Parts: sequence; C-alpha cells; structure tokens
Amino acid sequence: MIKQAIIPLAGLGTRLLPLTSVFAKELLPINGKPGIEYILDECIDAGIKEVVFIISKKKIMIKNYFYNDKFYKQIIKKKKDPRILNEYKKIKKYKKMIKFVYQNKPNGTGDAVLKTKKYIKDNFFLMLLPDDLIINQNCSKSMINIHNRFNSSVMASMNVNKKTVSRWGVYKLGKRINNKNYLIKDVIEKPSIKKAPSNKAVIGRYILPKKIFSKLSKQRPGKGGEIHITDAIQSLINDNNKFIAHNFSGKYLDCGSMKGYIKSNLEISKL
Repeated sequence: MIKQAIIPLAGLGTRLLPLTSVFAKELLPINGKPGIEYILDECIDAGIKEVVFIISKKKIMIKNYFYNDKFYKQIIKKKKDPRILNEYKKIKKYKKMIKFVYQNKPNGTGDAVLKTKKYIKDNFFLMLLPDDLIINQNCSKSMINIHNRFNSSVMASMNVNKKTVSRWGVYKLGKRINNKNYLIKDVIEKPSIKKAPSNKAVIGRYILPKKIFSKLSKQRPGKGGEIHITDAIQSLINDNNKFIAHNFSGKYLDCGSMKGYIKSNLEISKL
C-alpha cells in the first residue's frame, strides 16, 4: 500500500506574477479554499498517512499557515465562532501528517524529490504537483489501485494539443494493458513538436519507486540546468522497471497560470 506522498512547493510561481511576488501560489484561494488543501484532501481520500512538503525559505509562509496555533486559539477564545473552530480543527488534522524539507535553489523537480530521501520508508511513494488539480475523480486513488494490481510505478496521462507538447513531459507508449492503462517505453521532457513521440503528456501525479533516489543522486542537470524527474524515470525504464501511463477520467485544471487559476475558480465553483 502507498502511505507516503511528497509535494514539491519550492517553485517560484512566475506564471502567477505579480500575485506570487508576495504570496505563495499554493495558498491562493480557489473558490474560497487554499489550493494546497485540495491536494491534501486528495491524499487523505487516497489513504495517504504522511506527506512531505518541499519548500524554500522564501515560502516559509506555507509552514506558518499550518503552525499558527496561537493566532487561532486567541481568535476562537474571543469570537467563539464555530466556523473558525472547524477551520482550526481541519488545519490541525493536516499538520499531523505533514513534514517539511527545504530546497532553497530552484534546481528542478528531480532535485526536490531527492531532498525527501531520508523520509521515504516504503518501496513506492506518491508525488503530486500542486499546479495540477484533477476534479471529478481522485486520480491518486485510481493510480494506487493500479499500483496494487500490477506492483508497478504509475504516472498520470492526458492527451494535449500537439502544438503545446514542448510544455510537457511526453510519453512514447508501449503495450496496451486495458482502455485506460499502457506500458511506458519512453518519457521525453519538453520535446519539440517534431521530436515528440506522441501527444500524451505527463500530468502531475506519480507513483515512484524508492530506487529512483539512487538515479537522482548521480544525475547530471538537463535542460535549463535542472535535475528533471523524467530523466531519472527514463533511466529506470531503460533498466526494465515497469511504468504504467494511466489515462485518468477526471477533469484537469492548471491552477499555476493566471488564466488557468481564474478558470479553476470558475470550474470548482460549479461543483
């Protein structure tokens, strides 16, 4: 069973400037609720018991959000508002399952994953990218079910416009397992349109093996001088480790760009 998850949160959030010049994008409200809480709720519903947040010192407000007990106790004592009390109970529930590690230089998602090595105990763990919200389905729960059935790594997949493939990690698919799941032959980070093997993109949900840490510790920087998680995944695939691409059935929302953030608010307000 998958019981641990990691969430990289140290990114600069440049697509949401000027908001992110003073505010962590993961705390921006989406229909009145911080975006990170949707990710945590997905984890809890999927059976996750421990979550490791990777933050930077510049985003310490994320940690402060979950460790503001003194403020809540003072307000609850003064106001005696049941809504505030319920919010505090929710925050305390989240806090019990969260650990923090730091990535103070933006060296890529692979580097962020490597920072969590000391906390990962089991052979597989879940990673969620907070810019990617998936509604109308718990994608993490579906992927954990696939992992339990096939004892393999699993990555979320979605068809994207061929003209946008350079924004994504892109799959070259192998054998079809069933209607929603395929073996992965290759993963290419942000290919050109000409070099893209398909229009099936990596979306921010991964079940990864613990052995990926040994790959990341030896990995050289790739495009943009960053350590890319897709390069480590490709190395594991080359070593005959099984990775499955899961075509999820929920609706994808990109809340990491200004246009996507506004759309996410509108879509979630309809639920």
